[in-house]
Amino acid sequence: MVKTQKLNITSRGNYRNKKGTRVFRYAVKGTTDAMKAYAEAQGEYHIVDAVSGETLYFTPRFAGKNATLIVTEEGKVYVDMSELEEQASLIEQFGGNLGQAIAAETAKSFVHGKSATVATPTKVDA
Repeated sequence: MVKTQKLNITSRGNYRNKKGTRVFRYAVKGTTDAMKAYAEAQGEYHIVDAVSGETLYFTPRFAGKNATLIVTEEGKVYVDMSELEEQASLIEQFGGNLGQAIAAETAKSFVHGKSATVATPTKVDA
């Protein structure tokens, strides 16, 4: 892996696994290089939906309707939650009514898919 890659993920629903854990399913899209880095990082856990042909990412944590997935140079895969972390910092800094107002708007945007950070690839190949 040469450099950190960013991919877009879009919610494709959720389900409960055999252990009862809720699992969120996301479709992954990005440049050819980013998709290759993701496939290498996932290894045997790289899954492509047999019906839709979409590459999938699974997580027990809701990442919003749309978000950015990061693949590090070391091959680690995680959802970019930096925008939400910044919002949490503002809520803590201001507190009171302003903090409550920021929290309400952040939650509303996150749930409706407008707040999570989304990568902007120069060209989507997959």
